[in-house]
Amino acid sequence: MAGGKLSARQKMINLMYLVFIAMLALNMSKEVLSAFGLMNEKFSESNEAATERNTQFMEGLAEKVEEQPAKYQPLKAQADQISVLATNFNAYLTDLKTKMTSTVEDPEDYEIMDKGDFLDQHFFIGDKLKPEGEEFLNQMKTFREGVAEVLKDNPDLQDIVNDVQKKFATDAVTNRDGNVIDWLDYHYKGFPLVASLTKMTALQADVKTTESEMLSSMLAGKLKVEASLTNFDAIVVPDKTAFFQGEQFTGRIILGKNDKTLRADKVIINGKELAEDAMQAGQTMLKFPAGRIGEQKIKGEFQFKEGDSIISIPVESSYAVIPKPNAATISADKMNVVYRGVSNPMTISFAGIPDNKVAASAPGLQKVSGVGKYVMNPGTGREVTIRVSGKLPDGKPVSDSQTFRIKDIPKPTGTVRGEDGAIKMQRNALNISTIGAKLDDFDFDLPLSVSGFKFKVLGQPTINVSGSKLNSRAKAVLTKAKRGSSVQIFDIQAKIKGNSSYRLKKVSPVIIELTN
Repeated sequence: MAGGKLSARQKMINLMYLVFIAMLALNMSKEVLSAFGLMNEKFSESNEAATERNTQFMEGLAEKVEEQPAKYQPLKAQADQISVLATNFNAYLTDLKTKMTSTVEDPEDYEIMDKGDFLDQHFFIGDKLKPEGEEFLNQMKTFREGVAEVLKDNPDLQDIVNDVQKKFATDAVTNRDGNVIDWLDYHYKGFPLVASLTKMTALQADVKTTESEMLSSMLAGKLKVEASLTNFDAIVVPDKTAFFQGEQFTGRIILGKNDKTLRADKVIINGKELAEDAMQAGQTMLKFPAGRIGEQKIKGEFQFKEGDSIISIPVESSYAVIPKPNAATISADKMNVVYRGVSNPMTISFAGIPDNKVAASAPGLQKVSGVGKYVMNPGTGREVTIRVSGKLPDGKPVSDSQTFRIKDIPKPTGTVRGEDGAIKMQRNALNISTIGAKLDDFDFDLPLSVSGFKFKVLGQPTINVSGSKLNSRAKAVLTKAKRGSSVQIFDIQAKIKGNSSYRLKKVSPVIIELTN
């Protein structure tokens, strides 16, 4: 900001300006040109850091808008407008600097940047400005007046507006001889290339500083409003969502802004004033009997002194008291049975007991990644029993078991180009079709592969085919079939992809009526 205590970054920029001005008074020796170059690099490094900070701030502000749009959307809208102005102006300056450095072989060899020809020819034609010079001044004006327009209704940011008006002013300048000189002529005409380059980078630094100060001041203004205790809410945070009958309720109450230095003068919960040591580091620790089974209420208030007034913040919440568990919850995620030849996903848990305190066992049962997640690969037999044990918070063990039926994978259905049963098809289509198999109305996505089948045209010998398409012999027989003839595809040999050891039931055949 223009007034008040300057940041370390702004002090550095001001110091560099002083050095910059002092150097202009010197003859442009190689050492001076290099000093300008080093100063340009310092500005560039500082600009990169400022860009990253501003980006992080905007991301944080966007998150705040998602959380509380009514509160932060107006600030975000202003910040977005300033960001667009800053980005556009910075992009213009970057493009101009690129054009400037393209006139030299090595843009990092500052000792050869002692000429001012580029900007003298780019901005000026004699004593008049070229369109490019007018564009530079328009860019300055757009940023300067754009910031003022965005922030005109925010009284907390008028110092920034005034600072921008000064930093980006393009009024005529009176030199030390008393002559009035146009701003662009005074600052850029006849200067060495490296000096103008550094000044462009310094302008970018001013843009970044303006953006940073605006964002910081906006947040500071919001925090000033939020700091009042009338804007705080009391939040009851139980250590867990439900408690067993006979347990102690444990939890804490924190304020919406968890200030470690904040301490209530008095806390009353359920009609009883809490002891002084219950209030610790901005939060109030709770501990009392959980009570009877069912929903229990927590009511009370926080009392704070604010000036000569006492601010009371109400506390209101509830929690559930449930019986101690004596039965596990066991469910198959797909069905109420498990299938042989399939990895059956299951969820196994004990109500009120964390996953790391629950153990489940059964033939073919395996724990996988995820809370309460298991996979069951049943073996022989028609049933499997899953036994579950757990440990309550007080250390007492509990156990339960449940039996599941084991079923085989249902009989697959043969298909031709995805169709099954009795179908009609042209001879040429059948000639190139793929023979497949599928599981109808099966809850698992279980792909099957076909390794062979038998092909029969009425009146012709049966052909054994390997693979999933007609071979040359089958195609030869197909050419002899008459229109309307029935073609049978049967004894389809199918297996589960990735589990060839499981023997599927016999695949149902497909009957095709030739339409030509």
